[in-house]
Amino acid sequence: MTNVGGGSEARTCVNRDASASAMDALYALVCRHRRIAVLSGAGISTASGIPDYRDAQGEWKRSPPIDHRDFMSRHASRQRYWARAMIGFRVLNEASPNAAHRAIAELERRGKVSGVITQNVDGLHQRAGTRRVIDLHGRADLVVCMSWGARQMRHALHDELARCNPQWVAQTSPVRPAPDGDADLEADFSSFRVPSCGRCGDGIWKPDVVFFGDNVPAATLASARGLLEDSDALLVVGSSLMVYSGFRFVRESVKVGRPVACINLGRTRADELFDVKLEAPADQALEALVRDLG
Repeated sequence: MTNVGGGSEARTCVNRDASASAMDALYALVCRHRRIAVLSGAGISTASGIPDYRDAQGEWKRSPPIDHRDFMSRHASRQRYWARAMIGFRVLNEASPNAAHRAIAELERRGKVSGVITQNVDGLHQRAGTRRVIDLHGRADLVVCMSWGARQMRHALHDELARCNPQWVAQTSPVRPAPDGDADLEADFSSFRVPSCGRCGDGIWKPDVVFFGDNVPAATLASARGLLEDSDALLVVGSSLMVYSGFRFVRESVKVGRPVACINLGRTRADELFDVKLEAPADQALEALVRDLG
């Protein structure tokens, strides 16, 4: 494995002198393979102002995201989640694709990238123009009724939440947003009103995402594996792979002899499995790659 990085230069720019070996190895791997699948994580969206979950050692920077069973079983947990989400979701909703998203869309347009499997729920790959995107963990801009499966755009539910809780609309306390639309806010949430599904009467509205402790739908996994079968290499971008839902695709690729490259700042769960690893910001590394490819 080629692995260069860790210093301050590698964390601030793609310095061809400092990371020439890894960058050249990545360029060579991309040139050798006709169709490359991309697996992206939270690190690809940090340049868009969306924070990631983990530090350079792969450890949590903040409390783990809400647990699926806790959300479904406790009304107090839903009050806490939706009150915080009224603030945190603004960051996701207002974010724009950065150079990394645009570079991947450009590589897909050129026929070099076969598609993207993303662990993110922000929809930024689609906004950048990538056509084949598999949202492994769902989309934060949709909500689903857990009783009968009805879906609606999330902003419609947030409008209803605002009408039910006008005192929370003007919340100005400084908070740190999370990658899934949550936010680090502690308060008394007991008076927060959470509306049920208006069609079935008592259904629980939940973001159409895979919460911590839940499983990726079988159909989504099948689509992701289909994309990998259409590809002859895998490029991991901005993921520590500490969550098995993404790590499995690296393991499966290695098992069948599909080369795997990685662009990520810091340690990942699969460092020993990569053919190439470049420690650099995703936006600058992918811009450089597109430029080098001509």
